[in-house]
Amino acid sequence: MDPILSIRGISKTYASGFQALRNVDLDIRRGEIFALLGPNGAGKTTLISIICGIVNASTGSVLADGHDIVGDPRGARRKIGLVPQEISTDAFETVWATMKFSRGLFGRAPDPALLEKILRDLSLWEKRDSKIMTLSGGMKRRVMIAKALSHEPTILFLDEPTAGVDVELRRDMWQMVRGLRDRGVTIILTTHYIEEAEEMADRIGVINKGELVVVEEKAVLMRKLGKKQLTLQLQAPLAAIPPALAALPLELAEDGHALVYTFDVQSEETGIAGLLRQLNELGIDFKDLHSSESSLEDIFVSLVHGRRAAA
Repeated sequence: MDPILSIRGISKTYASGFQALRNVDLDIRRGEIFALLGPNGAGKTTLISIICGIVNASTGSVLADGHDIVGDPRGARRKIGLVPQEISTDAFETVWATMKFSRGLFGRAPDPALLEKILRDLSLWEKRDSKIMTLSGGMKRRVMIAKALSHEPTILFLDEPTAGVDVELRRDMWQMVRGLRDRGVTIILTTHYIEEAEEMADRIGVINKGELVVVEEKAVLMRKLGKKQLTLQLQAPLAAIPPALAALPLELAEDGHALVYTFDVQSEETGIAGLLRQLNELGIDFKDLHSSESSLEDIFVSLVHGRRAAA
């Protein structure tokens, strides 16, 4: 299947000389939720702004559902919905009026039934006649999403959609995003909340200093780069790790009462079995054990810090 969004060789250098993006290549699959992660200033918003026609790229090309963003900007933009990081609406307009205006702005024929469905899906129907200035921050964020959906885009960008939103509303919005994906909308999400990407994304891209560090299926990324730890509470303390175990990735607790074994998924079965067998042969008994594993946040931090160290 052809990608719904195809990004080739995108770079952006501002007049000041600052290079925000460096030769970015990326394909977004139709119907997926793709999370783009990166620290502040990494280039996430610049990339989104280029795709949406807000900022011009220095080099490269983008096809949005078959439409070139430079050769056919109106066609491309009709395919895209954007929920920007900053809330920007006409505060004195009603929710219903801003929805109608946004749909008409993209040349779509009036469709009150569709707009009603969008507002109901976002729990905004009861607020349709309210002026936006009277709404809470969370409701204003929902209005931004409703506006972005009003012209029936096939690609939806959510730039930090839950920034400043309480936990309960964040969960509601996650459910809404999954519902959009189920209806065929492709979602590209940027977020500072790593658990948001871990909860929802099908694939994850990490961008740092304008470069894509990695693009991978979420499960594959966590399997390839994630680490697990097995902590064994010992019956009797050790003064040092025995020479026979020196080749293993083991750490001894300061008080000598625990051994910590770090391993990856590929070596899990053979590694743990081998460790326990060697402990038994050495007469080292343990009274308890527990395991833990890397979160997506741990992987993200290691990728970004690893790139910084390499630079």
